[in-house]
Amino acid sequence: MRTRLSVCKRKQRYPDEATATAAAQAAGLTLWPYRCDRCRAVHLTSRSKGRRISGNLRRIEASVSDTNEPRP
Repeated sequence: MRTRLSVCKRKQRYPDEATATAAAQAAGLTLWPYRCDRCRAVHLTSRSKGRRISGNLRRIEASVSDTNEPRP
């Protein structure tokens, strides 16, 4: 589905998925990054309809657990 221009203009733009995922983790929210077909940047969405949540969740949970480990 194509992103509406009005929605794109309201959303924060990230240069890549890693930066967007880090922002979602910092906010403590379950959000997924996606490439916008309007601006070609990466946005975050909370919508999971039609997505394979298990794969995305595993990736995000793994990166969260990596950042929560104490560093020597």
